[in-house]
Amino acid sequence: MYETILIPTDGSDSADSAVEHAFELAKRYDASVHAMYCVETHRYGEPALSSTELVLDRLEDAGAELLQGIHEQADDHGIQCTSNVCHGRPWDEVREKAGDLDADLVVIGFQGQSRSLPGKIGSVAERVLRTSDRPVLTV
Repeated sequence: MYETILIPTDGSDSADSAVEHAFELAKRYDASVHAMYCVETHRYGEPALSSTELVLDRLEDAGAELLQGIHEQADDHGIQCTSNVCHGRPWDEVREKAGDLDADLVVIGFQGQSRSLPGKIGSVAERVLRTSDRPVLTV
């Protein structure tokens, strides 16, 4: 049923739950996973000033560290895992990556780090659900 599962993550509790759920599905269907972390450059702009560049570098490093942890978890479960850190609008990048991978499923956290509306779906998850041409599971 599933061969490739895309897991966008921001390190939130909801994203961590999505990773666990995606791993369960990957084990059940012998699927590979691809984890991604997006640096939201639209919030900061592309690096033109040294302070912006420092912020983006820190966000990239945090994303790479987060993805390394997901790789280690995947190895512990015997799941093939690839990953990438990207720049842009997360919902656009998720949609593009899902197409590039020909992902069978996107598993995304219900609400990310902002937690602006308790009990409501987050803006990135909502945009991915609305615009993706792939099946999307929110956790």
